[in-house]
Amino acid sequence: MTTKPDTDPKAHPTGNAVKDPDHWTTGGEPMTGAQASYLQTLSEEAGKEFDPELSKAEASKEIDALQGETGRGE
Repeated sequence: MTTKPDTDPKAHPTGNAVKDPDHWTTGGEPMTGAQASYLQTLSEEAGKEFDPELSKAEASKEIDALQGETGRGE
């Protein structure tokens, strides 16, 4: 049986998790509900203003930055 390269952990041990948000085909769409919820929590913890108008890609980058500031996600 042959597995698809995009689902074979040996072909891509890190999966799609490392794909740059700037290259997401849906990156310009509004952020998801899960992103909004988590980003709002991180923003509060970091003392930053939450921007509900971010795109999926922008929200992902902001989440990464705020995780570094708050120590979450490590």
